[in-house]
Amino acid sequence: MSERSVAEPQKLSFDEPVTALNVRVVNGTVNVVGTDDAVLTEQGGARLEVSEIEGPPLVVTLRDGTLTVAYEDLPWKGFLKWLDRRGWHRRAVVSVAVPASARVEVGVVGAGAVVSGVRGRTEVRGVTGDTALVGLSGTVLAETVSGNVEAQAVSGNLRFHSVSGDLTVIEGTGSSVRAESVSGDMVVDLDAAGEPTDIALTTVSGEVAIRLAQPTDAQVSANTTSGAVSNAFEDLRVSGQWGAKKITGTLGAGTGSLRATTVSGAIALLRRPAQDDIAEKVL
Repeated sequence: MSERSVAEPQKLSFDEPVTALNVRVVNGTVNVVGTDDAVLTEQGGARLEVSEIEGPPLVVTLRDGTLTVAYEDLPWKGFLKWLDRRGWHRRAVVSVAVPASARVEVGVVGAGAVVSGVRGRTEVRGVTGDTALVGLSGTVLAETVSGNVEAQAVSGNLRFHSVSGDLTVIEGTGSSVRAESVSGDMVVDLDAAGEPTDIALTTVSGEVAIRLAQPTDAQVSANTTSGAVSNAFEDLRVSGQWGAKKITGTLGAGTGSLRATTVSGAIALLRRPAQDDIAEKVL
């Protein structure tokens, strides 16, 4: 095991194999990059840069393949309940490059987080502060209190839980998205044509918009108690004119599932342009 305290900006490299990363900071920014860099992959290690730091030092440890960059008083367990404002007078900007196959856990309080290029399981927890997930192919779990999450070109299964944060999925190539929020909006754009869809979105007062590739394979049930509905699919029907409204029906073979529920928000099911249509426009 190796351990060191980082109280000022510096760069560190690790020759020992790194299979997992755990970062927990308050304020500032966390950038995590999964890389197939030849040198990094051959060594199986990682590179760390702390470019800014204020307040107490970060403790950096490498134990049994797990690299941890965190404050001693900020545990991963119960992270979302950490609201000791006496500890908020700190800030750090942390960048880490790890093997793309590594498992990644990031916890941020008042900080932004960006995780990209990781193939292993990724878990992000945030009290406040927005999160960007780019090009991840492993399972992704994102939990926030009020922070927003944007996932771009994510091909792994995505799970999202929030109180008031919004979820935006752009060009998602995975077929499974499950999200729950109290007041957050959800925009899900999937480009997984031909695969059975597994979508389950639930929010109380947020709006829901889902854009699907063609062809889509799913049994559809989307409903709102008092919001408006919009449907771009001829195979689906809209029922209810006053109060509760529902969009139901079957797309493709119907082996997948699409469920969306909101109490007071609007629901829209949109159609992605078919690849043939895009090709015609290009030509």
